[in-house]
Amino acid sequence: MPRTATITRVTGETDVRVTLTLDGTGTVAVDTGVGFFDHMLHLLGKHAMVDLDVKATGDLHVDAHHTVEDVGLSLGKALAQALGDKSGIRRYGQCRLPMDEALADVAIDLSGRAAFAGDLKLSANDRVGDFDLELVAEFFKSLAAEAKLALHIDVIRGSNLHHIAEACFKGVGRALREAVELDPRMDGVPSTKGTLVD
Repeated sequence: MPRTATITRVTGETDVRVTLTLDGTGTVAVDTGVGFFDHMLHLLGKHAMVDLDVKATGDLHVDAHHTVEDVGLSLGKALAQALGDKSGIRRYGQCRLPMDEALADVAIDLSGRAAFAGDLKLSANDRVGDFDLELVAEFFKSLAAEAKLALHIDVIRGSNLHHIAEACFKGVGRALREAVELDPRMDGVPSTKGTLVD
């Protein structure tokens, strides 16, 4: 069965549509109206080797918060749906990713339990262009919540804020690629409980 999902989320703040194919080639099309965020999502999809199509409109006259959060929720839900019962997956993925002077450590567990932790070294006052870098953590929290995965991101070092954010998104993409990959030696769900879903 193809591991794919399409999620549509419409609220009074945003209108989001996400299509995700796990066994893809890294083909990505993103249009959220937030240029820096589009760039980061493109990096995530490319390094995860998934096919990803994201279209979002939101209340950008307020700020980008609702758009970024709702794209994270929608992508997380698409990931959970595309994974199904998670039979045959590797489940865990990790990546230590350098981006010039920045270095991010990422670990993922497709556990069926939502958790986000780490230190991204990005604060409320940090911006790239008009993008509030505090939203990077909001995106990953939302992704983890709806995908029901444990996501740890620690930035080991870095001085360029663009590079730090890029290391995080690329690292998550690489770790996700490993976690969702089908393991030919795995028969059934990789858990002694026998399930990784609610």
